[in-house]
Amino acid sequence: MAARRGRRSAARRRREAWLRAAATSGGLLLLLLVVFWSVIWSYLAAAVLLAGAAAGGWWLWRTDRVLRVRDRHWRHEDAVEAGHRTLTEVDLMTGTEFEDLVASLCRRDGCTEVRRVGGSHDNGADVLGRLPDGRTMVIQCKRYAPTSTIASREVRDLLGAKVHFRADLAVFATTTRFSRPSEAFALEHGILAIHRDHLGLWNNGTPLPALTALNGSGQGDTRHRARWKQAYGN
Repeated sequence: MAARRGRRSAARRRREAWLRAAATSGGLLLLLLVVFWSVIWSYLAAAVLLAGAAAGGWWLWRTDRVLRVRDRHWRHEDAVEAGHRTLTEVDLMTGTEFEDLVASLCRRDGCTEVRRVGGSHDNGADVLGRLPDGRTMVIQCKRYAPTSTIASREVRDLLGAKVHFRADLAVFATTTRFSRPSEAFALEHGILAIHRDHLGLWNNGTPLPALTALNGSGQGDTRHRARWKQAYGN
């Protein structure tokens, strides 16, 4: 019993000694702060500012990371949805819905600042934005029946829109085909002509920049056009 009381007494004395030492150290530190405040305040302020900047930088980095993850998830969902969309379903869209589809495909492929501007007084543009490499683009969208043909005057209107919006690239996206003169006009003036076959490729995952290498191809010869009319004539 006496030994237990002795151990308790020793523990209490050690705790009291530690508290006295802590109080002495705290008092000494406070005294030093008061005496040397004019010298150390600038260092303390700098430390606080650095800590604040570090916290702000960490918060910005984390916010950017969260937004990037959400953006990748959104693009993945959009790509999956686009991959399940058939051209038959596209044919049933309204003109506005087709413009929204084209805008979503642009975003899927990494284009930025994409916005739909189609409507009255649209100055010949339906979608505006920037390509992944930063170039500006203007897009004209025509959701026509597959039996229709894009005439030269419609492509000329797009060329005027390119000049009006000072765009680097003009894109004509349609659910049908281009006439020979309209296709020749597009190639002559550097307009990317996305006809039905290329729209199918784009819709199924081919990125927009890759379609530039296919510009002017895919509409086939006379036999191809005959089969086209046979397929869509009714």
